[in-house]
Amino acid sequence: MSRPLPPVALTLIGIGTGNPDHLTRQALQAMRAADLILLPHKGEDKAELAALRQSLCDAVLADVPTPPRVAGFDMPVRRSQGDDYLAQVDEWHAAITRCWQATMAQALADGLQPRQAEGPLHVALLVWGDPSLYDSTLRIAARMQPPPVQVHVVAGITAVQALTAAHALAVNEIGQPFTVTTGRQLRDHGWPAGVDTVVVMLDGQCSFTQLPPALAQDVDIWWGAYVGMAQQVLDHGPLAEAGPRILATRAAARAQHGWIMDIYLLRRRSAAAPATAFNV
Repeated sequence: MSRPLPPVALTLIGIGTGNPDHLTRQALQAMRAADLILLPHKGEDKAELAALRQSLCDAVLADVPTPPRVAGFDMPVRRSQGDDYLAQVDEWHAAITRCWQATMAQALADGLQPRQAEGPLHVALLVWGDPSLYDSTLRIAARMQPPPVQVHVVAGITAVQALTAAHALAVNEIGQPFTVTTGRQLRDHGWPAGVDTVVVMLDGQCSFTQLPPALAQDVDIWWGAYVGMAQQVLDHGPLAEAGPRILATRAAARAQHGWIMDIYLLRRRSAAAPATAFNV
């Protein structure tokens, strides 16, 4: 039987889009202060993502006299069969929690000791963007048993910020609200009511292509992939014109790199245009 974990202090570090320049001083300090940094591996097709996290660790920890141990773990794959999406996510998060704790236990079995003899084990995870926005690391941390004695969050640059900065674009019109949502929500529920600006994340199906034609004619798009990274590609314009270009560019980029992370902002030109749902 494996021995129980010691008290764990967990630090979730926002790393932006992976550009080393996105790391704040607070992020650098948190990485250097950790006893253990956990790095997920998401399969060969996303090996570049793991390599990017590893390169950040190599650069930040190079001059640390006693650097943290960096331990990788295989990221569980979410079950995608069936229409029970929330149950799928719940199972997936439970599996990730087990992986975290198993990796911590293995590091301790391999001789890792907390730097502070009487203190907790300081464990850090590097989180894309910011841990507060469309990321479940905080929810997964809440499932740990026993729970961490401390959970500390280091803010990072979100994909929304990186996109609007890349396009030199204000995310909202003067005095107007905007909505940040997912491709799934846009497909299932249509254009959100009460807003003319929508930022769409986590969209592997290019859901802007499913907008009703009358609405699409009134929409501009600002799109970016690998935003803030060396591979960055951008496009913008009227959706009817830019949409086909984006589809082609996205397919080519994914084929080249084996993975893609993209985000886009949609804005209606006519404030009088009614909110419209998809015909599904």
